[in-house]
Amino acid sequence: MPQLLQLDSSANRQTSVTRELTRLFADTWRRRGPGYTVVERDLHRDPVPHLADAELHYAPRLRVSGVAVDPAAEAVQTELVAEVAVADVVVIGAPMYNWSLPSTLKAWIDHVHVLGTTVPFDAPDQPFAGTPVVVISSRGLAYGPGDPDEGLDHTVPPLQQVLGTSLGMDVTVVTAEYTLASRIPALAPMNERSTASLDAARERVQRLAHDLGA
Repeated sequence: MPQLLQLDSSANRQTSVTRELTRLFADTWRRRGPGYTVVERDLHRDPVPHLADAELHYAPRLRVSGVAVDPAAEAVQTELVAEVAVADVVVIGAPMYNWSLPSTLKAWIDHVHVLGTTVPFDAPDQPFAGTPVVVISSRGLAYGPGDPDEGLDHTVPPLQQVLGTSLGMDVTVVTAEYTLASRIPALAPMNERSTASLDAARERVQRLAHDLGA
């Protein structure tokens, strides 16, 4: 059965744009048929702990000899890695927080990016290679080419580096911009652009969920 792994990291449970879009992706996925399943992991409601030991960055065979790793911490890591391994598609809600990632999402990344297990080190293996992952990011301003804050997006590039370059996943990015236009009076002139950006994101999310589930 085709399985989707849905990750949410927004602290806003009521009006989060990324939560709306990951939910739309998941709903579109389910509508493809009764065999299309979704595993949901809410990294804000049920946060993954920070990595308990630096040795968890490495596969067991690469760890420092004689250093014991907490079995409970290793079990958490094993569970998180297994969720990605069995997923046919992953969708990640990644809002921009202070020009960067929510700490909850970074903690998840630190658990699944494991040298010698999910990332090549002494062997070329990339078990997640080719798995489609859709990163859905929202931001209060805009950071694209020609925008005043171009180059200040430190949310999407790290995810592209970790998920795409290092883990070998097939990364697609969907962004919704000027999400604070309706909240901050100074951004009111950007309301039209905000609406258009969100509408385009909704359309693209539905198309991706449909096409990746084919």
